Amino acid sequence: MKISKEEFLSLAGMDHETLDVWIEEEWLRPRGSSVELSFSNIDIARARLIHQLKVDLGVNDEGVGVILNLVDQLYGLRRTLMELRQTIRTAPEPD
Repeated sequence: MKISKEEFLSLAGMDHETLDVWIEEEWLRPRGSSVELSFSNIDIARARLIHQLKVDLGVNDEGVGVILNLVDQLYGLRRTLMELRQTIRTAPEPD
């Protein structure tokens, strides 16, 4: 589902300036050109996570970057394991 920049700001409860900083830090990676950005539900969840880390838990900017990197690695490994599991399930039985 594509979400416009204005709709994203409303759903994520954030302002333009914060969004620009988070995109510059590469904490959020919307699709599209700089003129017309497109967001997804995953981007909203990620923005809420960043907000929770910074506001509720007091994590500094460097810490947020590290945590997001680890979260990305975790989801990448999860995806790889699901693909491996599917490959094993569909592999022919050995003779």
